[in-house]
Formats: sequence, C-alpha cells, structure tokens
Amino acid sequence: MSVISPPAADRAALRAYGPVGRSAWRDIDWREHQRWVRVRGRWVNGVELGEGPPLVFVHGLAGSWQNWLENIPYFAATHRVFALDLPGFGFSEMPSEPISIDGYARILDDFLDAVGLPDEVPLTLVGNSMGGFIAAEVAIRYSQRVGRLVLVSAAGITSESQRNDRLFAIVQRLEFLLTFMAQHPDARFMLRPRYKRLAKLVFEHPGRLPGSLVHEQLKGSGKPGFVPSLGAVTRYPIRDRLARIIAPTLIVWGERDRIVPPRDAQVFEQAIGHATRIMYPDTGHVPMLERPARFNHDVEAWLASEQAGTTQ
Repeated sequence: MSVISPPAADRAALRAYGPVGRSAWRDIDWREHQRWVRVRGRWVNGVELGEGPPLVFVHGLAGSWQNWLENIPYFAATHRVFALDLPGFGFSEMPSEPISIDGYARILDDFLDAVGLPDEVPLTLVGNSMGGFIAAEVAIRYSQRVGRLVLVSAAGITSESQRNDRLFAIVQRLEFLLTFMAQHPDARFMLRPRYKRLAKLVFEHPGRLPGSLVHEQLKGSGKPGFVPSLGAVTRYPIRDRLARIIAPTLIVWGERDRIVPPRDAQVFEQAIGHATRIMYPDTGHVPMLERPARFNHDVEAWLASEQAGTTQ
C-alpha cells in the first residue's frame, strides 16, 4: 500500500532500484558534521545535519551511520537529523556494559540527552533491522521521547525463536562477503555468481547499486560489537510488549527480505495496533538503500499526514 500517491511525473523515479543521478551525500564534507559524544564513559560517533524537528536514524547489525547516506541529506532539508554508530560498531567504542537490546536503548536515550534533545521534544525515530528492534524498545521504555516511529525490516519477531547456530552460519557467510567487499570497492565482483548469491542475502539486486555506496556500507563491518549483538537479538523477547508503543508507527519492508522474513511486518502491524505497513516489491533487507527515492517519499508523506492529523 502507499501512504500518499506521488505525482505522475515522479512515479518512474520512485520505481527505480538504487539511487537515481548523483547522490547528495557525495557532495557533503561529512567531517564538518561529525559529532563525538561521551555516553556512559565511552565515545560514540555520529553525524548531525539540518535544522527543524529532530529525526534520528539507527542502523542494524554490521551497520554504521553510513547505512542512511541516501536519506540523511533528504530529511535534513526539513529536520535536524542525527545518525550514530552504535557502540561496538563503526568508529564508536564498545559499551561499558555487556551488549543487550535494552542496554542499547538506554545508551540511545543518554545519547539524545547528550546532543541536546530533551524528553519534552518528541522526535521521529527510524531504525533498520537490529536498529528497528532498538527503536521499538526505546518507544516502549521512553515513550515520551518518540513522537513518530519508523521500523524498517525490524528484527525482534522471528529472531526470538531462531537458533544461534543457524544465525551464525549466515553471519559467517556475510562476514566473508564483507571482507571481500572491502578489498573490491568498485563492487564489480558482485556480478560473479558466487558473490552475487552472498550479496543477495542483503540486497535484491546488488549489481545495480553504485560501488561508492556499497563501499561506504563496509564502515560497519568487522567490528567487535557484531557477535555479542547477534546474541542480544536472539535473547530479548519483545513481541508481547509491542502493544505498549503509543507512537504512530510506519512499517517498511522489502518483500524479498532474506534476513528478516516479510511476514514479520504483519506481526509488528497487528501487535502495535495503530501502525501503517508498506511492502516494497523486488526489494531486500535495506529498503532505504535499495529504494531510496521511494523510501524518502513514503516516510516524508507519512510524517506529513500524521502531522496534519494531529493539527485537525
């Protein structure tokens, strides 16, 4: 389903897989927007861009703030946007306590305080995969903070019953792929059958994505938080607590997601009860990178519709 139908002239662009034209993130000096924040005795790396209502992006397992490169500049035109490396990923230090989903939620709450976003200013929280799991936990624990919630291929449903040995088998293949990708920044190797099959665990059409964008995603790979975070995802039940989310929620999913089953989107929708669900055909685990134009449009349109609803 679609939140708001785009003008006919824009529909072709919104059907595209991957970025169209030159991406805005390539013309930004990100060093000017980098923020180092001390949280619970550890340094957390992030970026801040734009002015307006706050919007925060949270990446998933093996990710980094660069997972949102196609989205940060777009929303920075109307929002004060933050994206961070979760502790143990990207350039952030490992946390001072054992990694857990509720621990990450507490760290994110402290991070928001540290960057000057008080509880009384509700924000839009957007999370992908494990980041969606964490975002949902924040919306439950710190409901006053979250005015709008966007869950993108969020973990937390099927992962609660998955066996660790199966997950670790997938992890080993992904780790091999990420290591190989780091050595081949042009991404042409993904056209080879063996590596294309591995890449398709994440992307539906890996060969269609720009090599520069794919290479930026490697900034979150090979980090010490990976294995303990994987365990945390499988040990923390959230299904029975989702009804406690009071923030209007948008659920975005790829119909070809091989990491988190698309059927989980409906579980989130039914459990939360006041959610809108959008399914993207021919799309894998990271819709914000695979369908950036449509993702940005749909989230913006949904935010506008929610804002209009609150002012009527």
